[in-house]
Parts: sequence; structure tokens; C-alpha cells
Amino acid sequence: MPFPMFEQSSAAGDILGVMITPAVLISASGTLALSTSNRLARVVDRVRKILGEAEEMPPGESANLEEIEKRAILSDQLARLAERIRLLQLALITVYVSIGLLVGSSVAIGVSRSTSEALGYVPAVFGLLGATGLFVAAVLLVWEVRLAVASSLKEMEYVKKVVARRTGYTETGGPPP
Repeated sequence: MPFPMFEQSSAAGDILGVMITPAVLISASGTLALSTSNRLARVVDRVRKILGEAEEMPPGESANLEEIEKRAILSDQLARLAERIRLLQLALITVYVSIGLLVGSSVAIGVSRSTSEALGYVPAVFGLLGATGLFVAAVLLVWEVRLAVASSLKEMEYVKKVVARRTGYTETGGPPP
């Protein structure tokens, strides 16, 4: 061991290298949090738009068939948006907790390596919990996307009916049934 100072430097570099490993997951988690926040904001915007549409509708007693159908579709949309908001909130909380666990894993790696691996299992537990949280958040987001698509398809069916009624043609080019 002619150069012990280089061995210490190498050990410190190894510790920092291992501590930075969770940074990749932390970065990905940040992107996931940002996109989930954007989805949540879009849902909130859609709720506000539906509120505006509902406020412009005439009272129920004077409604025609199209207005009754529109009320039904708006009501259905609000129910689906409420479920989506709950899923997005849970996914976002899960992502934030996962980020905390991954940061904790990084810190625990540094502490564990500095104490001669006395607590070597702690970083692994934090890392596994953080990765599991990201998996759970991904499942919640897949569920939310399925709801969003189902909601959009239902709204498109309503729009097709309105177009057919107003133009006298269906999407196949023939008269409405």
C-alpha cells in the first residue's frame, strides 16, 4: 500500500457512485410527477369547463331532448372526472413518497458505506419500497388512462348523435336511425 490517500479517495468515490445510482430513478420519478400533475390540472380544467356549460343550460323544466341528453352526459363526465381526480391524487402522492424513499436510499447508502456496511439492509429496503411505490403509481396511472379513454369514447358517442341529428347524416353517410 504505497499510496493510502488514493485508497481513501477511491472509497469515497465508490460511496458517491453508489449513492448517485438512485438518482436515475429519482429523475424518472420527477418526470412522472410532472406529467401526473399536468394530467390533474387538465382534469380540473375540464371540471371548470363543464361547470360553465352547466350554468348556461336552461332550467330542467324547459329542456328539450338534446338538453336532457347533454345534462346526462355532463353528469356522467363529472362522475368519471371525480374518479380520475382521486386516482391522480393517489398516484401523485405515491410518486412523492417514492421520491422520498429513493432519496432516503441514497442517503442510507452513504451512511451504510461510511459505517462499514453495519446497516447494509437499510438502503436496500428504502430502494425496494421506492421502486415498489413507482410500480403502484404506474398501475394507478394506467387505470386513470383507461378511465380517460372510456370517458372520451362515451362523449364521442354523444357528439355523433348530435351531429347526426343536426345534419341528418350518420358517420356512415346515411340518415340517422
